Amino acid sequence: MFVLNFYSPVFIDQLKRGRKTATIRLGDKAGKYRKGEVVLVTVGFQHAPRERIFEAVIDGVEVKRVSELSPRDIEHDNPEFRRLDETVHFLEQIYGRKIDMDDAVTVVRFSQISNRPPEITERLRGGAPAQN
Repeated sequence: MFVLNFYSPVFIDQLKRGRKTATIRLGDKAGKYRKGEVVLVTVGFQHAPRERIFEAVIDGVEVKRVSELSPRDIEHDNPEFRRLDETVHFLEQIYGRKIDMDDAVTVVRFSQISNRPPEITERLRGGAPAQN
């Protein structure tokens, strides 16, 4: 199983509440993450203990230029951000270098795997007919 790790503990609450459903990574990571793969989502620093948050399935992997990031990409990566310049500044802090509008980034979308998603629980409670 691959790991999708986040360094900042600020993301723990966003991840657990389902508010963060994507990550924007610098460079082309299409060879590292593939749609349909199951990953372990963790938070922590390299060479240090990491907190297991949940398992997730990769819903999509899209490589694009920084300038092509959509408002949806930005919000799903960090629900506190609305503008591209906020995301660029954050990426510069993470990667420790200037980020150019032509730099390649990879948007990795993911969904938490839970024991029983709330939608299924609601359907079962509502007495909806089971499908075969």
